Amino acid sequence: MTIARRIAGKLGALLLTLFLASLLVFFSRFIVPGDPISFLLRGRKPSPEAVEAVTAQFGLDLPPWQQYLNWMFGMFRGDFGRSLQFREDVTTVIGDRLPVTITLVVMAAIMILVVGLAAGIVAALNKGKFADRAILVTLTVLAAIPSFVGSILLISIFAVGLGWFPTFGSGEGFLDTIYHLFLPALALAIVFVVLVSRITRSAMVEQIGREHVEVATSRGLKRATVIRRHVLRNSIGPIATVGGLLIAGLLVASTIVESAFGVAGLGSLLVQSVDRLDFPVVQAIVLLVVAAFVVVNAIVDLLEPVIDPRAAAGADAR
Repeated sequence: MTIARRIAGKLGALLLTLFLASLLVFFSRFIVPGDPISFLLRGRKPSPEAVEAVTAQFGLDLPPWQQYLNWMFGMFRGDFGRSLQFREDVTTVIGDRLPVTITLVVMAAIMILVVGLAAGIVAALNKGKFADRAILVTLTVLAAIPSFVGSILLISIFAVGLGWFPTFGSGEGFLDTIYHLFLPALALAIVFVVLVSRITRSAMVEQIGREHVEVATSRGLKRATVIRRHVLRNSIGPIATVGGLLIAGLLVASTIVESAFGVAGLGSLLVQSVDRLDFPVVQAIVLLVVAAFVVVNAIVDLLEPVIDPRAAAGADAR
């Protein structure tokens, strides 16, 4: 029953969050300057009849609450409306760009986990030594580099200067796509590597100083065994909690990186849609990012007792 209540509570909070987010995302377009009708009829001197026809075609003549309900019921059917700039279904427009962004985010996430965990572990195991200080200095420098600056530096050095990687596009085919997206993924991962490394180091340093670790060491267990069973395992909780933030952060940061590298993903589509007042596409992408963030955080919360049984014991005790 405790597990069932926990799942029900998380599901209820997830649905409430998505509902409130949908309200904010949809009705925010009514306070944003700009008129979608002007974009649809750009380059022409529209007649009242043309304005009326386009307004009716896209449902812009309905009251805001009715537009919201139509939008919500449409989403339940997989219909996010029609793009104003592409004159296609939003689902089709996003579906064409989504695989590129997913590939980019997955590549960046792998870099973050491998490099971030490795740097944090090495720093924690060498606390106060040269390796620890060198890693901390490097992380401080990387943290000060914004994504767009990192993108420009990577393009200048590895694409233009050395000619090792392409500077534009997302490639065709699996291997070519990986090749084209390597630099964008690296630029996307830089800031988040710093976050994961610092959290890993902090969590492991805290665990190393715990009494049970000292007891395990005094019993003659090998250092590698102590680190694996008692330090690293107990440090996974804080690291996993950051997972939800990483997903949303990568999706948001991809906007800058994709624009810098000319990658045709959701990020560049969002920038283009904001510039052209394509509200249906903007709403769908923003809601998708919010949904990814909320769902991943809910999954992490539900898995927390499995990852760290002490958290469940503490919650039951309260």
